[in-house]
Amino acid sequence: MQADSTIRVGAVSYLNTKPLVHGLAAAHSDIELVFDLPSRLADQLADGDLDVALIPSVEFFQDPSYAIVSDACIACRGPVWSVKLFFRKPPAQVETLALDEGSRTSAALSKVLLSERYGLKPQTMPLPIDSPFDSVDADAVLIIGDRAIHTPDEQFVEVWDLGQEWRAWSGKPFVFAAWVARPGFDTPQIAAALSAARDAGLENLAEIAAAEAPQHRLTTQQCLTYLRDNLHFILGSDEESGLALFHAHAVQRGLAPPNDRWTRHDCKAT
Repeated sequence: MQADSTIRVGAVSYLNTKPLVHGLAAAHSDIELVFDLPSRLADQLADGDLDVALIPSVEFFQDPSYAIVSDACIACRGPVWSVKLFFRKPPAQVETLALDEGSRTSAALSKVLLSERYGLKPQTMPLPIDSPFDSVDADAVLIIGDRAIHTPDEQFVEVWDLGQEWRAWSGKPFVFAAWVARPGFDTPQIAAALSAARDAGLENLAEIAAAEAPQHRLTTQQCLTYLRDNLHFILGSDEESGLALFHAHAVQRGLAPPNDRWTRHDCKAT
């Protein structure tokens, strides 16, 4: 915690985060809300510049001393709509894979699914956040966010919604991001504050959708459907189980270190 007792909380300014921070700073004068890219938030949390941050699950895996401090998260229990893998060749024939630099978690998920389903370990290349889809000549291309929602103008052999593919393969939800505290940070009331913000967001999804839809080139109904039906914001036992399974497969592929101490309050993910 900072010397002035301000709690610095980091979040990304993506559409899928809006329900989690709805009214958070306004309701808590001791919370300073900071918005940045996921990778930068993870770095700031690691450096101690943030007390709590909404970071991708792969980033959470990197430090065994990290703790999940809220039951609020970004997850899905089926199609997520905003994370897709586009195939220019049949999946079983993929040799090269371009990965959207906006999400390390989705990149890891792509590798896990291609490996498990087809025994593949394709050569990877980056797709910079601001680069167009057709700037890479890869057999398959992972894109997230608005670019995934608005399908590129190209013919594809197959398209995977990674939330749906994970669910079909594993039978479990997928957790994309969670609220994680830096080592040594211990303020129990942050859990209640983050959960309350999430609950307020869920109660006001229609308002959030109406405000956010235009800048994402969506209708209000499309935006509401995405937030209400495609995303899941509660980290329950099923989500923890899915997170643990993803971690196990990430460890097998050298994408994350082993970690036997995942703590959320007094509970352990199994």
